Order: sequence, then structure tokens, then C-alpha cells
Amino acid sequence: MAWRRIFAVLVAASAIAALSDAAGAAGRLPNFVIIFTDDMGYADIGPFGAKGYETPQLDRLAKEGRRFTHFYVPQSICSASRAGLLTGCYNTRVGIQAWLGADSDHGLSASEMTLPEVVKQKGYATACFGKWHVGHHPKFLPTSHGFDEFVGLPWANNMKPLPLMEGTRVIKPELTVADHDQLTTLFTERSVEFIQKHKDQPFLLYMAHTMPHIPLNVSEKVRGKSGAGLLGDVMLEIDWSTGKIVDALRDNGLERDTFVLFTSDNGPWLSFGNHAGSAGPLREGKGSTFEGGVRMPTIMWWPGKIPAGTACETPAMTIDILPTIAHLVGAKLPDHKIDGKDIWPLIAGEPGAESPHEAYYFYFGNRQVRPELQAIRMGRWKLHFPHHYATLSGRPGGKDGKRAPEDWVHTNMALYDLENDPGETRNVLQQHPQVVAKIEALADRMRADLGDSFTGQEGAGVREPGRLQPGDLRFDWDPKKPIVAEPTRQP
Repeated sequence: MAWRRIFAVLVAASAIAALSDAAGAAGRLPNFVIIFTDDMGYADIGPFGAKGYETPQLDRLAKEGRRFTHFYVPQSICSASRAGLLTGCYNTRVGIQAWLGADSDHGLSASEMTLPEVVKQKGYATACFGKWHVGHHPKFLPTSHGFDEFVGLPWANNMKPLPLMEGTRVIKPELTVADHDQLTTLFTERSVEFIQKHKDQPFLLYMAHTMPHIPLNVSEKVRGKSGAGLLGDVMLEIDWSTGKIVDALRDNGLERDTFVLFTSDNGPWLSFGNHAGSAGPLREGKGSTFEGGVRMPTIMWWPGKIPAGTACETPAMTIDILPTIAHLVGAKLPDHKIDGKDIWPLIAGEPGAESPHEAYYFYFGNRQVRPELQAIRMGRWKLHFPHHYATLSGRPGGKDGKRAPEDWVHTNMALYDLENDPGETRNVLQQHPQVVAKIEALADRMRADLGDSFTGQEGAGVREPGRLQPGDLRFDWDPKKPIVAEPTRQP
């Protein structure tokens, strides 16, 4: 019928108009800047309730942008969280759990399409400055996954020996304390240079801070200036860094062409006490599937596109960033399954916008524990399945870089109403059997896809990570010797 053809034309025109509107004032494709901190707690910055120090640059970013108060990562540990952001998948799907060590022989697979590879379809310049930590051998490093430039660390700043790399080349085999003090400055300066260099073409910048992961380090320009100890100084320098990057966008006339995302990889490492941040009203921290481990302080900024001074309380997750960016630039998604969905309507504050997900799933796994499904967030509800987790049990954390011992405890199945109980303190399992039944049905479906070691299920949808093969180049990290790429030994 004619009216159907007219309707189809109108829908197509609307889609084209929406995509065009995503472009900046000059009609160019938008730039993307992702600022990803390490071990930052929910209440570690001013817009989310930081106490004892100020973060004026982030305060301004939130005032001019949109806070996301229920923004999650798929797992609350370094490597797993980064894998989720970079691939748009639950980390369990792509075979990256917890954190990778210097002895790891695997990393992000070349078969996964990453964020920079998505925008490369449209001619973007791409760079990663800071912490990588999803594979340190050459075939796993950023320049093998779509980034044109990489200056940073292959893994966390508490792992030794710790080299500084550029591309696949080690430019300093082992960093000193003085070197660590300058890392935030180094990565910030490289980010500003990248913006200036590519101001006339679309770009994606991934600035992955090493802070406030322990050991804490700051430069002389901020040391002692927060009035809140070393942690406060670290947060002040992260705030300074954010301001420098946003100023570079303004100075080059790019503020209305650039989408900035500020978030973290996981919650605070609470056992380090005064060197750890705060999860505020949320329960637990890093390494936990409770809210303090997986809910991140998040700001999204894009003048003219993202409504200023607003907040989004609808749940979203880092896995949604890749498909959202693909939508904004008109790029194709990978042929294989991803878990994230386009959340641009939520980001843009469109009236009536809802989550495209029925639920979000939280797995935990490490070298000792095969991945198990520990919790599911569905709307206002969060169901925890029986599992063990590490906790301070109400005791204070360590002091000045010393780690306090934790207890390994068990939790039974529990349902929490996060609208009324964000701290997950009141188990309302018995009062809402229908909610529990619905979430358990979702769990059964996910277990068939991604498995669950607790129930002994294997997942049909899990993909292998990349693995070193005989003949692949590898790095042997020994600070007493020059670091060279060597073939792996035959088995």
C-alpha cells in the first residue's frame, strides 16, 4: 500500500537525519575521547560525592554533560573490564578473566573487532596512551588491535619489572619511582599532542590512566596540594589531566565535534585503606560483583548533543560503547555476536528512552576460579547467586600502601531493590518470588550461552582468547638484559 511506502520513506529519512545530527557542527564525523581510570571508586570525584578534596575540571564536565549514576563494567578487575570496553562483549565471551600476568601466554584475540577497528572503517586516526593489560606479547598489543599509536604500560603499575613501551618497542625496561611520578603527565601530554595533530580528521583517543591503582604516584606539580593526602593528590592530578584534554579540544575548536566519556575499570581496592578510594554508599569494591565493584562514576560530554547538567539513572555498561559508536559513525558491527547495544537515546537524553537490555550479567573468574555467574541486574532489581567473595568484614583497610588481610566469605542467594537499597543491605528474596523466577530464567539462558562453573555448565557462545603459537614473537621481561622479541619455543 502507498501509506506503507510513505511510512518506510519517513523512517529511513528519520534514521539518516539522526545520523547526520550526530556529526559535529562542521559536518564531520565525531571524535571520541575515552578517559578510563584504574581502580577509581564510585565516590572518588566531586560529581559523585568525593569528600576532602576538589575536582573542579570534572565538576565542570558533569555540569556541561550528563552523569550516569548506574553505569557498569562487566567484571571488576583490570583485564576483564578492559576486554569488555574494547570488544563490546562480556569478557567471559572473549576468554579474558580477571587480570593477565607477565607469565600469561594469551590475550585479546585478533578475531575480535575492537573499538579502534570499528572506527577505522571510516578513516579514523586512533591512539592508546596509558595502561593496556589485555595481552603483552606483540600480537596482543594495541597496534595489533587497531590503534595507530601506543605509548604506555603492558600491564598494571604494581607488576614488576614494569617496562614503558611505544608501539611494540620497549623504550624503558624498568620504570623508577620518579618515572612513575610522571606517567599521568606523560600520557596527558601525548593525548594533547595527538588531538592537535589530528584536529582536521576524525579520531578516537583511548586515555587509560594507571591511577589511582596502587602504588600511588603523582608529579611534583600536585604533590601535597589537595590537602587530603597522597590519594587526594592523585585525584587532583587526574582532574588536571581531564582539564588539559578537554582544553585541547576547546583550543582546537573541537568541543562540538567530540564525544568524551569519563569512567573507570572497576571499583576501589579497599584493602589498601587510605590509598584506596571510596565506593560511597555502595557495597564492597574491586574484585566483587556487589555494586561497589562494578558500578562506576561516569560522565559523558558532548556540547550540543548530550544535554548539560543532567543525569541518567537507567542502567548501562561499557559493553554498550562499541555499538553506540558504530551507530554514530555508520560503521558495521562485527559478524560474530557481541553483547552490547546502542544506547545513544539514553546518552542523548531522548524523552522516554529506555534500556535496550532486559538485564546485565556479572561473571567472576580468575586463575583459581573458572567463570561463574554471580549476579544479574534487571531494572531496579539485582539478584546475587550463591558465591564466595573477599571482604574486609567491616575492618579498616591498610595504611600508606600496606594491604590489610581479607576474609573469604560465602553469600547465599539474595535479591536487592537498588532503587531503595543501593547499598545491598536488605535481602527481599522472599517478598518477590515472581521477580526471582524471572531473573532465574534469564540466568538459565545466559548459562547456556556463556556457561557457569557453579552449575558445571559449558557455554556454547564462549570464544577462545588469542594464544601464543610456536614461532610467534614474544617478550621475555628481564630488566637485567635488553628486551628483545624472540620466537616462542616449540613444545
